[in-house]
Parts: sequence; C-alpha cells; structure tokens
Amino acid sequence: MESQAFWVVAPGQAEIRRAPLPAPGAGEVQVRATLSGISRGTEALVFGGHVPASQTAAMRCPFQEGDFPGPVKYGYASVGVVVAVGAEVAPTWLKRRVFCLYPHQSDYVVPVESVTAVPDGVPNERAVLAANMETALNGLWDGAPRLGDKICVIGGGVVGCLVAALAAQIPGTSVTLVDRDAGRAPVADGLGVSFGLPDAATTDDGLGGADVVFHTSGDPAGLTTALAVAGFEATIVEMSWYGDRLVAAPLGEAFHHKRLRLQSSQVGQVAPARRARHSHAARLRLALRLLEDPRYDALISGSCALEAAPAVMAGLALDPAGALCHIISYR
Repeated sequence: MESQAFWVVAPGQAEIRRAPLPAPGAGEVQVRATLSGISRGTEALVFGGHVPASQTAAMRCPFQEGDFPGPVKYGYASVGVVVAVGAEVAPTWLKRRVFCLYPHQSDYVVPVESVTAVPDGVPNERAVLAANMETALNGLWDGAPRLGDKICVIGGGVVGCLVAALAAQIPGTSVTLVDRDAGRAPVADGLGVSFGLPDAATTDDGLGGADVVFHTSGDPAGLTTALAVAGFEATIVEMSWYGDRLVAAPLGEAFHHKRLRLQSSQVGQVAPARRARHSHAARLRLALRLLEDPRYDALISGSCALEAAPAVMAGLALDPAGALCHIISYR
C-alpha cells in the first residue's frame, strides 16, 4: 500500500508525493485520513521559505519529514479513522475517529499514544481546529484574563476568533475582536463577541483601557494597535509568529508610561501557569472537548481535494482573501 502527501519542495512550490506505507508495528496504529486543516499563518510562512535558520529545530512538527526551506512535509491537523492496529494495541481503537498532529497525508502509521480520540459530539470538520484551539487555550492560560475584564483580540483569523470566543465565556468579560476586514463582523457576532476596525479601536472613544490584549494577526501593524488599546498596567499577549521578518514596535510613546507587560505565547510548551498539572496530551483532549460548540463551524471557510492543495496553498499564501480554516479532503 502507498500513501499520498503534500510536500513543500522549495519556497513557493509544492507537490503531491507518493510513498510506500508500512504495516503498523507493535504499539502502532494505521490511520486513514478523512480531513486535515491548513493552519494558514504558520504554513504560509513555511510555504514561502520564511522559517529562520535559528528556528528550524523549534519549528519542526511532530511527524515532519525533510528540512526547511524544503523539501519538507509539514502540517499538524489531521483527522481520520484507525483502520489497522499493531501488536500490543487494544482492538477497541479500530474504527475510532482520531486527531493527530500529522502533516497533510492520506494514510499514515504512528504510535498509538500520538492519536487522540475525537469526542462523539465533534464532527470531523470541527475537529481539524484542535491544534488551533490548543494555541488559543494556551494563550488564555498565558494571559490569565479574569472575571469582568475588558479584553481585546487583535486579528480575526482562526486563532483570534477562538481566543475571543473562549474569553467571552468568562463571566462579566467584555470582548472585542478587531480586524481590518469588516467581513469578520458577522463571524464575531456568531461567536458572541463585539467587532471593531483598527482605526475605530484606537480613537479616544474606542477600546482604550483594555485589561488584556491578545495579538494574533501576524502583522506588525496589529501589534501597534494592541499597544494602543492596552490600558494602564495591562498585559499584551503576543501570539503572532513573524518567521524571519523584523518587527518594528512603538515602544516609545506611552509604552513605559502605561507600564505595559508584553508576554509571548507559543503552543510548543504548556503555559507555565498550568504546566505542573497539564500534559500536552491532556491539553489536546481539552481542546477537542471545547470544540463540541457548534458556533465554531463558522471558522471553516473552504475545502479542496488533496490533489488541488499545492495550488490552493499558493493562493492562500499570496492572498488569503478572507479565508479562515481551509480543509483538505481525502475521501
């Protein structure tokens, strides 16, 4: 048997490659992928060859093959069904729907501990958001918003929308999602949060005075907006990753006067506030349970067959045109 997988062969170029698929060994399962999700922000940087040399080890995903800038097989949001199990694996895993931090590939064999059962209340399309939900959950643990906080999320991509929706479930909070695309307003409304454009957010009667600001846009201009809307002694959680781009931030102006705290957040490690009690596996299980909420269906914005993925990725990297999570379909 053989599998098909999406490979970035050089910056800006991708193709589908075939490879033999081994039978599962002891402690392993074979997964037949149903869907996988494109994590557009990070994968666009990988596709464009923008992973800095200093970060090639840190940016490796669990089952990556090859190295940056390419050829490299990358991705981490696969949903499928277990179709075979090796020795020492309970037969109850057969036919179970699972999530795995695996690249875009039709069939694969992994250790059983690398797959997480998808709850019955989470459809496949929503389950592909699990990795993004983990990122959002970790960001909230890092930012530690409290009851009654005024919270601002800069950047209406998938991660920003998830952060905003989760923060809005904290009693008494007032949450606003800020994005330069006015088309995000209906999405924000569906998630139960307010919406604002950047220019309006930074006016005197705008969103100034936020207790916690989450920046998820991936655009340095968004960080400028985040600094502007933060209140006195507020926390700004920087969740964007810029790859090899240099970022200019206005750390003059009111940054010191307002005694702002700039906190990085990255999903590779469990947030320090929860690290002693939550493993990576436990965090992923929680992320999947949180996706039982049908409101998150609004974050799926398109799909394509695996064969079309190279062209689709090129388009998303060049101009996302309002895309949120784009799904690759295998069956």
